[in-house]
Amino acid sequence: MSNNESENKSKFHIFRVLITFFATIAILFGGCIAAIVYVDPFFQYHEPLEGFPYVVDNQLTQNPGMARHMSYDSVIVGSSMTVNFDTDDFQTNLGLDTIKLSYNGAMPHDISNILSIVFEDDTVAMQNGGVDAVFLCIDPYQYTAGLEDTKYPIPSYLYDKSVTNDVQYLLNKDVLLQYVLRPVINNSPTDLSYVYSSWWTPDYYNIQWVMHTYTYPEEAEEETSADAYLAKTVQNLQTNILPYIIDHPDTTFYCFYAPYSVLYWNDCIVEKHLDATLAQYQQIADVLLTYDNVRLFSFITMDDVVTDLNQYADELHYAPWVNAYMTECFEDGTWEVESSEEMADVISDLRKIVDDYDYETLFATDW
Repeated sequence: MSNNESENKSKFHIFRVLITFFATIAILFGGCIAAIVYVDPFFQYHEPLEGFPYVVDNQLTQNPGMARHMSYDSVIVGSSMTVNFDTDDFQTNLGLDTIKLSYNGAMPHDISNILSIVFEDDTVAMQNGGVDAVFLCIDPYQYTAGLEDTKYPIPSYLYDKSVTNDVQYLLNKDVLLQYVLRPVINNSPTDLSYVYSSWWTPDYYNIQWVMHTYTYPEEAEEETSADAYLAKTVQNLQTNILPYIIDHPDTTFYCFYAPYSVLYWNDCIVEKHLDATLAQYQQIADVLLTYDNVRLFSFITMDDVVTDLNQYADELHYAPWVNAYMTECFEDGTWEVESSEEMADVISDLRKIVDDYDYETLFATDW
């Protein structure tokens, strides 16, 4: 064999090796893409496959797809104050097929991001026969955030309509292993009626645990002005919440204030922004109550709950049975606020609860 023939044969061998290598890589990538598109664990392209044991545990990546492709006629949106709702209760009490789209620590723009998909050009709403109700938790302390602030950075490629930037989803090792292969092996699908529920078991809802984990706040030197939060609060309402209320008059918005414990209100007192915070509550109510498709509920003066730390796992997070009761209230109107004057009375009642509570004994006890 001549040197030229030997050299050509060697080059051909290298060429075949390279072709085989790149073909193998293409097949692996293609298989990964095909598996993710077929199962679609983040629901970007289609509704869930019947019988596949989907794991739903990531609000940031899975909420937008659920909003687009799952069947529902009402949605739950808001912070971790909403994660312990059982959507079966909404079917039982209100006859609604409800989907939970919570975000822990949700800021107003987080809520806007997901509602923009729920009402996306009305295509999602129309394919679901219309959105009858939105259950929105209002956390006033988040309404001082920047108008485009989110609690956590969002994967924007999952929130837009483009598929050209989905490579981070389609060629993602963690998506393939954790959301396609692991569910097949473990076969422990998420119960969507109780999706995102907090990890606390019933044993954690007790005063000993709450006080063990509670950190007493540092006392502020000066009182916060009563109107300090109002301008930003109005801006957040106008930018992130009201457009959906205004543009969808046939959808009922059940807006509600969650029942934070007396420890939260102690924080407000010690940090000297109680008046400023309560002014937010009043202002938000004043704005929301001007819309006919809004029903406002205030659970902040549920005395038997907010003063009983055995109903909490920390100063904010109440037990699931409180969520169940709140669902009953949405149906029968208990704790509904129908006017600005009523909201003022609620705030007055809260001040009395806070003033009468025996904080001295609480903090003197060795928990």
